Order: sequence, then C-alpha cells, then structure tokens
Amino acid sequence: MAEPNPSFRAFEHQGWSAETVAAGYHDHLSPVTTQAIEALLDAAGVTRGMRVLDVATGAGYAAAAAAGRGADAIGIDFSATQVALARRLYPDLDFREGDAEALPFPDGSLDAGVSNFGVLHFPDPDAFLREAFRVLRPGGRIAFSVWAPRDRAGFGLVYGAVQAHGRMDVPLPPGPSFFLFSDPAQCENSLAAAGFRSATVATVPLVWRLASPDGLFEAIMKGSVRAAALLQAQTPEALAAIRNAMRQAVAAYARDGAFELPMPAIVTAAKKL
Repeated sequence: MAEPNPSFRAFEHQGWSAETVAAGYHDHLSPVTTQAIEALLDAAGVTRGMRVLDVATGAGYAAAAAAGRGADAIGIDFSATQVALARRLYPDLDFREGDAEALPFPDGSLDAGVSNFGVLHFPDPDAFLREAFRVLRPGGRIAFSVWAPRDRAGFGLVYGAVQAHGRMDVPLPPGPSFFLFSDPAQCENSLAAAGFRSATVATVPLVWRLASPDGLFEAIMKGSVRAAALLQAQTPEALAAIRNAMRQAVAAYARDGAFELPMPAIVTAAKKL
C-alpha cells in the first residue's frame, strides 16, 4: 500500500466538515448505507453489555443500532460537524471527535469495533486496523463494511460513466483505492498484518431505491466527498455526458415507479486472539 498522503487526510476532513455534505449524506446515502449495519454488528458479535466503538460514526447510525442491542456504544468521527449531527439525532449516546488512526482509548479497553463504510475515507486504513487491534481486548472482534467491486453496479456506474465520458486523472489528492477492501484477499492480508485472525468476508445485498434516474448523480454530488470532487473536476461538457450516462444506467433498474439500484456491500470481520 502507498504511503499515507497528508493532503488526502485534509481533503477528506474538509469535505466531511461541511454541513451541506453531512446533511446530503444523511438525506441521500444513509438510506442505503444503513442497510448494512445489522450484518456489520452480527459480524462483530455485538450483544448486550459489550463496550463497542463505532469508528467514522458519521451521524451515529451504527452506534445507535449497537445501543439498541443493549451495548455500551461510543461513536467517534474526525469531523466535528458529523459529531454534532450524531449528538442531535441520538442525544443519549456518547459521540466524540477523534482520529481513526490514533484512537483515544487505552489498550484492551473495548469488546468490539465497527466501521460502516468508514475505511473508504482513511488515508492509512492499515493504521486504523492496528489501532483497532490495540484497543480491543483479547477475544474482541473488528468488523467493517465497504462497497463490492465496481463491476457489480453501485458506484461502478459512477466511475464507469466518468471513464467513458470524462477523466479519472483529475487534480485530487491521491488516496487509497476506493475499492481497496472490495478484494477479500486484501481484507484478509491487512487484518493478518494488524494481528487479527479468523477473518471472514461476506457479501451483503443492499438496494438503493431512487425516486428518479437522476437520483444517483444528485446523491453523489450532494452527499459525498471524493466522488463529488471527481465529478466537479470535469469540464461542463463532460459532466453533462456523465450525468446522462448515469441517468441511462439507473433507468435500467426501474421498478414499481422507482429505481432499485443494486449496491452490494462487503462485510469483513476478524478476531483478536
């Protein structure tokens, strides 16, 4: 894996600190990303009485679901904007500002750690896995979700449209591949390097129900950081062609007056022995 890029960290932090982006994600992307949470908590073995950390908690969805199972849940995010949103939505839970790659918890102090689509945004996801290993007790479990490979609908429609009608080599801070952990072998290797054992990798079928063929383009523009920046860096002519290609791709999934876009996720888990 390439060396972490500080400018990518700053880029992600600035993007997710914008109130419009946090609100856009909550309104447009959370209806699909939250579908993975129950599988994520199952993979981490979250049950009543456990102390559980939700890393890159965003608006607090996974932490709230863990608390709903009776766990002592804590959510952490590097964006003060996201933490404020989580506290508004779930005022009875513990949300803190902090870095996934330098977790502010003592060694062996947690029973489980989860991250729902968070590792896509970490400059150094291997550092996060090492930190997760450190703060988990022996027998504790880590679980994280990412999108399935790009050839299985979902975000592949976005990147495929850009490749066909625009440019991928736009001036954005380079970071880890968006689909790095879509590869089960990469998941297993990174977890093993961090010290984890007994890794499992499973595909979870999610469906993004959109009201119009333009819903995907609008959601990406309003509720993402890296993908939105990629689109915004295109020429006006290319962006129009990309939008049209995405519209046509989504239209193929018409069903019952809406558009049901397959968004399969990968949920990976492992244990600290």
